[in-house]
Amino acid sequence: MAPTAIRRANKVSFDVPADQQPGLHNRWHPDIPSAATIKDGETVKIECLDWTGGQIKNDDSADDMRNVDLTKVHYLSGPFNIEGAKPGDILLVEIMDVQPFEERPWGFTGIFSRENGGGFLDEHFPSAAKAIWDFEGIFCSSRHIPHVKFPGLIHPGILGCAPSAEVLATWNKREGDLIAANKLDRQVANPPQPINVHAGSADEETKAKVGREGARTIPGRPEHGGNCDIKNLSRGSKVYLPVHVDGAKFSVGDLHFSQGDGEISFCGAIEMAGVITINFKVIPQGQTTLNLTSPIYLPGPVEPQFSPGRTITFEGFSVDHHGTQHYLDVNVAYRQACLRAIEYLRRFGYNDYQSYLLLGCAPIQGHVAGIVDIPNACVTLGLQDELFDFDILPSVEVKKLDMGNCAFETGVTMGEVIEKPGENAKGKMSFGGGLALKEEGVGAKEVGEKVKEVVAGLSK
Repeated sequence: MAPTAIRRANKVSFDVPADQQPGLHNRWHPDIPSAATIKDGETVKIECLDWTGGQIKNDDSADDMRNVDLTKVHYLSGPFNIEGAKPGDILLVEIMDVQPFEERPWGFTGIFSRENGGGFLDEHFPSAAKAIWDFEGIFCSSRHIPHVKFPGLIHPGILGCAPSAEVLATWNKREGDLIAANKLDRQVANPPQPINVHAGSADEETKAKVGREGARTIPGRPEHGGNCDIKNLSRGSKVYLPVHVDGAKFSVGDLHFSQGDGEISFCGAIEMAGVITINFKVIPQGQTTLNLTSPIYLPGPVEPQFSPGRTITFEGFSVDHHGTQHYLDVNVAYRQACLRAIEYLRRFGYNDYQSYLLLGCAPIQGHVAGIVDIPNACVTLGLQDELFDFDILPSVEVKKLDMGNCAFETGVTMGEVIEKPGENAKGKMSFGGGLALKEEGVGAKEVGEKVKEVVAGLSK
């Protein structure tokens, strides 16, 4: 039988606001209506906006990064009803291809202001910044981070099936408990939020319900995957997703042209709008027969290749910038590895914000090297010399190049750099996280109690 054209399961528009497009949504909830139906065994093309719904522009200002509305983000395409899928099944998702739109061959990497989103290193680099990347075939380059060019490992940051009411209640309870117990000087979870909820084609009553109960799309979760930002879920990958509702209600979005391990600046990948091609197969009662309650995946055969002997690997340990010893804290260790790579790149003329952006989106290799040798966890970060058009391998003499600058806010020529942040946490040890503490969890208990009210309502 001759092959036929691959059907497009949906369309997105760059001219209509994302929150007015019925085939998109920005919450997880079982009552969001399906946007379309896909047959078991069918391959389709799914169009996706970038995760901000078009809030970030191709220009030389980071004002849009500073002012991004994070209540509107993660506009996902879907949910799609997969014929025959039932709770207890596994949905096998095979990623056949991912490409940017031909008319939009560019993407962006951003650092959010610490006051609006922040990121992994925001205690050191609290200012907003941005880099625009131009795509040419499999390669990308940026006017904001010059002398760099590399192939992308294109992938979706988010894919998953809708939660059941019971699974949703579990999410809201445990995240509400975390909010109530918070002693960090920052937001630690995102509870249900009615503001700027988009529930696809739902009527006003259902939309209000989704706003009260729906889970934010920011974190990945063990029951369904979601926002895991795994760069190896690229072309040829197979992902096994638990199904919790009739039809599975699969959604996808947050496409990346490239990403480093950890996506450290939060908006750290090269974010893009594009088209993903997926084949769907239902495995009846797969959660039982495969003994799977969380997603697993098989990586595809397509990945950029670099010479191991031309990769500089930085080591980080769970001793922070104040010299405080933390117990087997891989967050502290990875933060230190990143900071050492940023410090190293200063030798060649890059400023700290350019390097921070680069580590978020380039195909760096982050690994947990040792996690049993008390008290120090050891984490490594590999930076490939072949990303650059000059030699970054260790040498005695280095000639600094004119690296220009990334984009900052209007009137700002250099973002703030804090060498030793978190004085109130100095000397305080952690067993995970290693971030600045606050005196009391002011307001957190009240938020946690509000989330518990939502959970109680879901269980009725």
